Amino acid sequence: QVQLVESGGGLVQAGDSLRLSCAGSGGTFSWYDVGWFRQAPAPGNGREFVAAVSVSGNAYYADPVKGRFTISRDSSKNTVYLQMDSLQPEDTAIYYCGLKVNEGDYPSSGRYWPWGRGTQVTVSS
Repeated sequence: QVQLVESGGGLVQAGDSLRLSCAGSGGTFSWYDVGWFRQAPAPGNGREFVAAVSVSGNAYYADPVKGRFTISRDSSKNTVYLQMDSLQPEDTAIYYCGLKVNEGDYPSSGRYWPWGRGTQVTVSS
């Protein structure tokens, strides 16, 4: 079974950049599309789609991050990256990565399993 570990979060100011990593181990990580989701701290907020990358490297983005975030993967390292530029306070959230194990649209969080434990991103104004 693949295990996922996110890293790279932190506290930054608006306009700064961060690069998140999602490292997979213990299984066939390279066989799966991988997605990044985030969950903002407000009560009742669900997990929001951010970006996904296919096995072949095709990238998909949510509208709020298009042009600012870039997803990529390094199959030799079993790692998917999320480069986040021009960060804004509304990007503050816990960021999770997951393997897409079911067919269908990328933004549906129910199509992903397992998940990592997440990494906190906080953007101050």
